[in-house]
Amino acid sequence: MTDSAHGGLVVSRATLDDWRVVTGWAADEGWNPGLADAPSFFAQDPEGFFVGRVDGAPVSAVSVVNYGERYAFLGFYLVRPDLRGRGYGLATWQAGLAHAGGRTVGLDGVPDQQDNYRRSGFQRRHGTLRYIGPLPAVDVPDRHVRPVEAAGLRALMAYDSACLPADRPRFLESWLAAPGHRSLARIVDGRLTGYGVLRPGRDARRVGPLFADTREDAEALLDALAAEADGAPVAMDVPESNPAAVALAEARGMKPTFDTARMYTGPVRDFAEERVFGVTTLELG
Repeated sequence: MTDSAHGGLVVSRATLDDWRVVTGWAADEGWNPGLADAPSFFAQDPEGFFVGRVDGAPVSAVSVVNYGERYAFLGFYLVRPDLRGRGYGLATWQAGLAHAGGRTVGLDGVPDQQDNYRRSGFQRRHGTLRYIGPLPAVDVPDRHVRPVEAAGLRALMAYDSACLPADRPRFLESWLAAPGHRSLARIVDGRLTGYGVLRPGRDARRVGPLFADTREDAEALLDALAAEADGAPVAMDVPESNPAAVALAEARGMKPTFDTARMYTGPVRDFAEERVFGVTTLELG
């Protein structure tokens, strides 16, 4: 895909090696990417990652990851800072969106891009706040919190699907087993009532997802994950559409650092938004 109107920009599908460069750009933007995210991202849709090059050098990127036949998610919309304003971003954006076909596309947009996204047909659903802070240690661990293996992969996948606009079994299986990821479930009377994942990041440990039936379930999981962080700062992306999630983050002394907006180009299937206490990742939803 060559765009002669934009200085010989060539947009092609990215490799994992390409994505290490793009992840570095994301880190420079302060997004605090997870250290082992990319293989799990590619596990869901290896064809959904795009990089623009000029004279062979990467200059722009976007991901548009397809989930089934009806839904896709856009992320990593980036242009090298020294090459912005030349149309590279828009050309790469258009190439990536073509991969989604007729699917509804979601994204988490930063404030200064939201008007541009609206002009491309995206409508705001709710705000999301990134909370960061060292979490206090809990003296008595919750006896219902156990490693996710105790819940079983099938039950976890069903629970995960109920909390999202689409199923993502390939991603989830990789995410739970990724290097450095610590995954915990809460099981009460034999029933799965939530699960959460802690992973290493550039600037802070990351919690995502944190899905739970109630604030009590989410609180127990967050406290257990905090114990794994051993006093290091923890970051969690909290949807403002769930007041209990915001209240939990604030009760734990976490502070909001920046905000985004969840936006969609069209309808998505109903899902349990009240269970979403922490978004998995702003890049893939």
